[in-house]
Amino acid sequence: MSSYSYYTLRVLKYNRSVNVLGFNERVWEKGRELYRDMPWRDTTEPYFVLVSELMLQQTQVDRVIPKFELFMGTFPTIADLAIAPLSKVLTIWSGLGYNRRAKFLHEAARKVVAEYDGTIPDTYEGLVSLPGVGPNTAGAILAYSFNQPVVFIETNVRTVYFHHFFENQPLVTDAELKVLVAETIDKEHPREWYWALMDYGSFLKKRGVGRINKSAQYKKQAPLKGSLREIRGLILKALATRDYAEPDLHNQLPDDERFDRALSALKNEGFVTQTDGRLHLTR
Repeated sequence: MSSYSYYTLRVLKYNRSVNVLGFNERVWEKGRELYRDMPWRDTTEPYFVLVSELMLQQTQVDRVIPKFELFMGTFPTIADLAIAPLSKVLTIWSGLGYNRRAKFLHEAARKVVAEYDGTIPDTYEGLVSLPGVGPNTAGAILAYSFNQPVVFIETNVRTVYFHHFFENQPLVTDAELKVLVAETIDKEHPREWYWALMDYGSFLKKRGVGRINKSAQYKKQAPLKGSLREIRGLILKALATRDYAEPDLHNQLPDDERFDRALSALKNEGFVTQTDGRLHLTR
């Protein structure tokens, strides 16, 4: 290697270190300035974090907070959730959308009680074995509940790193991003570090910077209007209030060719059961 190329690499390495140092200082500064008080930040109890993380998937914080408080008031422990009928879980969840998350959460609670003696595991392998818990949700639980300096990626994290490190790059993979997250994470205070990233990322998104469409993993969410998900939600919302004979349920909802397909899927997936000719949420 020539002396010039060696010198160039040293300069690049120095500049990268300076950039990372400035980035960390900026994130902590914005984290203190923009800190959001949320009920699931009041405790490190893994059950609280598990519930909040599943609720926050594809749903804004302002919509989640009242549902989270209602949910935790109804099912204060994971054992309470595990023994509850699915119908009650879906009723409490109603209005939050993406009802599969409620079913996953219910199944996860039952698995924790049956296989982990009611204690949510503190390992990545144990967490991803739970229904509805993927790599990033597992990482969030490890960071927020167990203060482990793990690397995980979610929308607000992407937004911050896109803004600071990839402003002129049109497309960024999570693999590229994870290298930087690992390099910059505060290993002594990972919980507070990720809180700072989340609050800063939310702030940036509202100002239209660090656009998420830079992500190679980004897939635009299909609109609710006109989707099968829309009619599924209407069926579950109706059944959360009372049981129906199928013709009566059909008449209760707008005339829609998607009804039969949506109802059949909800039955097959275990959300809805028919007993003595009447449809109800699975108990």
